[in-house]
Amino acid sequence: MTQFAHDKVVPYENSKLKKKEQVAEMFNSIAFRYDFLNRFLTAGIDVRWRKKAILLLKGIQPQTILDVATGTGDVALLTYELLHPKKIIGIDISEGMLQLGRQKVAKAGLEGVIELRSGDSEIINYPNDTFDAITVAFGVRNFENLERGLAEMLRVLRPGGKLVVLEFSRPKNIIFRAMCNFYEHIIVPAAGKLFSGNKNAYAYLNRSAKVFPERKDFTDILQRTGYKNTYYKPLSLGICCMYCADK
Repeated sequence: MTQFAHDKVVPYENSKLKKKEQVAEMFNSIAFRYDFLNRFLTAGIDVRWRKKAILLLKGIQPQTILDVATGTGDVALLTYELLHPKKIIGIDISEGMLQLGRQKVAKAGLEGVIELRSGDSEIINYPNDTFDAITVAFGVRNFENLERGLAEMLRVLRPGGKLVVLEFSRPKNIIFRAMCNFYEHIIVPAAGKLFSGNKNAYAYLNRSAKVFPERKDFTDILQRTGYKNTYYKPLSLGICCMYCADK
């Protein structure tokens, strides 16, 4: 399998742990402030991005959905609100994030519909062709091996099913890109340190986003992995992109 530049970007460069172990440790450490910082650092725009991505699934009316890198369950909860499927499974390698997500699911009274489990994108413990749709919001750049994770998601997606991915991207406009770079390199790590006590985590998230294979490069990877009808759509002047693909 091909190794990409972002596969080698890790939260703690001096650590001997593998990337996925470092990522799990990092998210465990910032879980208690993760939702707040998402809303604060994006001025709430991230919620709108998630809604747009989920609504791409409306046409196939999925009844069983897998949310990979589910974190605290934001996408799973929003998916139920917008699509009302019969079952949503969320998987994540950070138990700290999952614990908070389960509290949110219980508060919403949706334990019978939404189930959040410890799980790895590279080893998804479900049979072939299980899910009608798969979502990943801001998680693919944290995969230790991107192609392996994409191939595993393809395996558990049923024929005719749809994958939707949200990921940060680099704006094309030079002036806007410069403004975003300043915000991401200076403001975001400082806010991360102030509110979560972990500057490295938010510096890592920015570094990994910078070298992620975005736009056509990512849809080309999806096609090589075996997905069909791939396309992407930039959001908010290119700060973020939605990617869509079929099996």
